[in-house]
Amino acid sequence: MFDIRAIRENPEEFDAAMKRRDKVAQSETLLGLDEERRLVQTALQELQQRRNEESKKIGEIKKSGGDAQEAMDAVAALKAEMGALGERERTVSNSLNQHLAGLPNIMADDVPDGADEDDNVEVRKWGEPSLEKVPEHYEVGEALGLMDAETAAKMSGSRFTLLKGGLARLERALGMFFLDVHTSEHGYTEMSPPLMIKDDAMFGTGQLPKFADDQFRTTRDDWLLPTSEVPLTNIVSGEIVDEGSLPRRYTAFTPCFRQEAGAAGRDTRGMIRQHQFYKVEMVSITKSDESEAEHERMTGCAEAVLKKLGLAYRIVVLCSGDTGFSARKTYDIEVWLPGQQRYREISSCSNCGDFQARRMNARCRKAGDKNTTFVHTLNGSGVAVGRALIAVLENYYDPADGGVFVPEVLKPYMGGLEKIVKV
Repeated sequence: MFDIRAIRENPEEFDAAMKRRDKVAQSETLLGLDEERRLVQTALQELQQRRNEESKKIGEIKKSGGDAQEAMDAVAALKAEMGALGERERTVSNSLNQHLAGLPNIMADDVPDGADEDDNVEVRKWGEPSLEKVPEHYEVGEALGLMDAETAAKMSGSRFTLLKGGLARLERALGMFFLDVHTSEHGYTEMSPPLMIKDDAMFGTGQLPKFADDQFRTTRDDWLLPTSEVPLTNIVSGEIVDEGSLPRRYTAFTPCFRQEAGAAGRDTRGMIRQHQFYKVEMVSITKSDESEAEHERMTGCAEAVLKKLGLAYRIVVLCSGDTGFSARKTYDIEVWLPGQQRYREISSCSNCGDFQARRMNARCRKAGDKNTTFVHTLNGSGVAVGRALIAVLENYYDPADGGVFVPEVLKPYMGGLEKIVKV
């Protein structure tokens, strides 16, 4: 949500920021609603004052033994007029708030302009991508007898996968490994959040109202967790936190649920786009002047686990046309998949500035200071477990027998297993 007063003070700057998002100028509509609302509020205040005056007359007339009917009729008429104006004020305010809630975050000045993912800008690379083509992850998993989409579809429909034996354990090992690194080396506090989320929490992080179609709703009208960014960020919702307690860093390993509403016909085989997947999330709550440095730090934390796994990757900064709704600036980490001979996203680290904090009313205060400021929020995958599993299957594939070597750092989580082979 945006501060309408800031838009009122500099509408040209706001419109320029929205146009970078490929949006038409918004200020005329917003300020028109704002002006109407303020006019109605002023009229209500004037009517309230007149009503008070007429009510005072009633008491004086009755006290002197006169007939107060005319004054009583005037009060009744004013009350009816106030009721109509009050309803109009609510309607205009709701319309203004809906318009504001549907607008994306203002991007950082250094976000490159561009139309879509083809215009994202590479920042750096790490590792040497293998140019030797290997089977794709689902071919490896199915040949091992440990990845079964057909049985999953029988139970749950498309975009689900049943993992067995060594691959099920490998998925669990990756999640535990990521958690251990982030908590023991990167200073994140492990959390175990709820998996069902209320409307207010989803609105606070920007999933609602715009992205309702990409979520799963339950029969009790809450939402299945789309990402643990939602509950972890909402820990500070409605709070005024001590500035001295910042930054706060949280991590969680959870299942996530998404409709993948816009993914029809894309990645229909395998585990790239699933309705259910596991992810280790990182969330930071910071002071406003520390979020840019925290963004670089968070991205480095996600990179660190890929380096430990020995997986080649690259970092790209998303262009204006590809930057997400709530983000001020986003780095994507793309891991090399030799089965596809291309980089694919495995983590997305975003600085949201105060955009989510305004929607959640999350603020901070210095000790002894009366004034408050909005916190800044950041989130990033640390990383997507399913996609890390895909990367391991393809990068550690052994063409000699179709098995998959276990990365050194995962062996303690796999009971010392050296290689996953066909059952």
